[in-house]
Amino acid sequence: MRYRPGQKVRVAARRHEGHHRTPAYIKGKHGTVERVHARFRNPETHAYGMDGLPEQPLYLVSFPQLDVWREYPGNAGDRLYADVFEHWLEEAE
Repeated sequence: MRYRPGQKVRVAARRHEGHHRTPAYIKGKHGTVERVHARFRNPETHAYGMDGLPEQPLYLVSFPQLDVWREYPGNAGDRLYADVFEHWLEEAE
């Protein structure tokens, strides 16, 4: 596992064709690793009939709602949580 709880990360903003589980609205956003789940088959290759190996670490990452949705009408401290596979994460600058 490359990242640890409390670490700041950025979701890669690269384009991806086909199936993947990284929502477009968090690409390029900065967040905080909240939890390390485990390793799972890579859904980006597994969905196309491959074995999905090697398994990829999956993290629970939180994002300030106002950073994701500029017009968010809720509390400024609200956070959005998303599971993100390690190959979509980068160290935050």
